[in-house]
Amino acid sequence: MARTFDELVAMQRAADQAHTRVEELRDAYGPPAHTPWTELQTDTYENAWRAWRDHTRVLHDAVTEYAKEQGTARNETEADVKKAVRHGEGEGGGAGG
Repeated sequence: MARTFDELVAMQRAADQAHTRVEELRDAYGPPAHTPWTELQTDTYENAWRAWRDHTRVLHDAVTEYAKEQGTARNETEADVKKAVRHGEGEGGGAGG
């Protein structure tokens, strides 16, 4: 499935938000070895971690496909996407697509 650069930027943002959620939960709950998590905390954390993993996997595949279609190196495309996210570009306001 062909994707636009703006879609890749949106996907990167979603993956970043999911990662932030995982970090927030880790900070809030503390290490489970020191204070055992409740079942609800464990489920919440595992769901957040799976969401981050899934977003990242889909993004990776999409970046690989996009780079191949554009005839560019995958790592360059990934760097361009991350740069666009950092600079608030994409989704109608930045790098090409």
